[in-house]
Amino acid sequence: MPETPTPATMHKTTGGATAPGPLAGARPAPGTSAGGDGGRSAGERGRTALAVGVVEKIAGMAAREVSGIHALGSGLARTFGAMRDRVPGGKSSVGRGIKAEIGEKQTAIDIALVVEYGVVIPELARQVRENIIDAVERMTGLEVVEVNIAVNDVHLPDEPEFEEEEEQVTAPGQRPKLK
Repeated sequence: MPETPTPATMHKTTGGATAPGPLAGARPAPGTSAGGDGGRSAGERGRTALAVGVVEKIAGMAAREVSGIHALGSGLARTFGAMRDRVPGGKSSVGRGIKAEIGEKQTAIDIALVVEYGVVIPELARQVRENIIDAVERMTGLEVVEVNIAVNDVHLPDEPEFEEEEEQVTAPGQRPKLK
């Protein structure tokens, strides 16, 4: 049974005859070489597609590296996220509070923050923006065209955490957790 030729076997010789390939004396097309690779680098021989969640997670991790951030996301997103984190098998979302739009070569990122009381917000925003741009561009190769920051709340030192409040709420017939 004859085998169907593959691109890797098209340029091999079999039984003294040459397989299909460049014609003798033919010139390569402009921008290519006479070699079998067409003169293209490995980076030009396919596409790399990034999911939106990848950029959101990278941005989330980069934002969390800046001191002065209490949490990411709006109040509602943090509430649902905290409940999702408590479900057995649930994972915490590193990208919570971050939305990214991705094109072929560029990305734009929106981030919602809760900052600690006393932090100079314009300086914090500058540091967060720099960290996100550096991390996303380095890890993905995408150009970050903008990082929009929305400060949704200021966490006061004497405010209880959402998680602390939720621990006090128990289901019917369930005993409260002891601290």
